[in-house]
Amino acid sequence: MDLVFFGSGAFGLPTLERLAARHRVRGIVTQPDRPAGRGGRLTPTPIGAWAATHAPAVPLLKPGSVNVLSVCEAIRAFPADAWVVIAFGQKLGRALLEDRFAINLHASLLPRWRGAAPINAAVLAGDAETGNSVITLADRMDAGAVLGQSRRPLDPALTAGELHDLLAADGPDLVEAVLRAHAEGTLAPRPQDEALVTLAPKLTKADGWVDLAQSADACRRRIHGLTPWPGVAATLSDRPLRLLRVEPVPAGSEQSAVGTIVDPVHGIVACGGGTALRLLTVQPAGGRAMPWADFARGHRVESGAMLTSGPGASPC
Repeated sequence: MDLVFFGSGAFGLPTLERLAARHRVRGIVTQPDRPAGRGGRLTPTPIGAWAATHAPAVPLLKPGSVNVLSVCEAIRAFPADAWVVIAFGQKLGRALLEDRFAINLHASLLPRWRGAAPINAAVLAGDAETGNSVITLADRMDAGAVLGQSRRPLDPALTAGELHDLLAADGPDLVEAVLRAHAEGTLAPRPQDEALVTLAPKLTKADGWVDLAQSADACRRRIHGLTPWPGVAATLSDRPLRLLRVEPVPAGSEQSAVGTIVDPVHGIVACGGGTALRLLTVQPAGGRAMPWADFARGHRVESGAMLTSGPGASPC
């Protein structure tokens, strides 16, 4: 098939790689290069970087807006049987989409978790199952008809970053199945049930904290759901510390104040409701991620030390 690919984030990379290997990608559209890092160096999107290296012969567009008339005309001039949109970051207007078959890969089981952060939302909510949806493009965000879905159980041990990579790897098979059904004329679009819609708003750095007065399982969902970004910032005896991976464990018989390190060797911290959480992986300010045991040895954590976090916690 002749295809045009719209994407910016790394989530679309596995699908673009598959499509480029098995189909004719006639054009790639991504967001403009943006300043990144301490030096503010202009940096391409993951899709733009891949295209420049692996598909230099394919026209690569980086418009500030795809809906500007000249850009719209250039994109519509590409020969295409279908347009594939994945984590692009711009809304495609009606004039651009007119008489084109365009599909979008979204990282949730729509209508659950429409919005910018569906992967984080699934982990934060403790969903037992998640997946991907391929939908048509609509005026309202993520409200198009469902053309296909893939599902996977959500392991409680997974962070949002790990789930992102798993769902990205699930994308190529699903997108190709939908494209094949389109070519064969067997697609059966299914409207979303508006009564079941939930929203996954964009996260910010201000979200990077955890309330240890909640249950250990709620804390686990929060920490894993915000890893790797924006991350969960905490303070251990006045030392900044980022919490990366944890697991609920049985609490001891003694009740301790919320945030108390009750077992420094194993990283056990008291949470709300008489529950307890084990710190598995942490990252000290200016340091690398490490197992709790390595951190505790190097920093001499003592029983009774206090771990705190909350709104306004400073990121490491």
